[in-house]
Amino acid sequence: MRDANAVNTVISYVSNTVELAPGDVIASGTPSGVGFSRDPHILMKPGDVCEIEVERVGTLVNEIAEG
Repeated sequence: MRDANAVNTVISYVSNTVELAPGDVIASGTPSGVGFSRDPHILMKPGDVCEIEVERVGTLVNEIAEG
């Protein structure tokens, strides 16, 4: 997500489906232009680890597996 308008669009879309409450987290995935747009592409591969931490909530760790 490159700008606030894209974030606002995602929040609007999600809030039309479920009721959002203070503290809710929307994990949107990789923003455009991060890895695929580069030359050469920089993509996650099996064995890479993706980790997200939310203060006072915890940490989610996912290891990329062979698809």
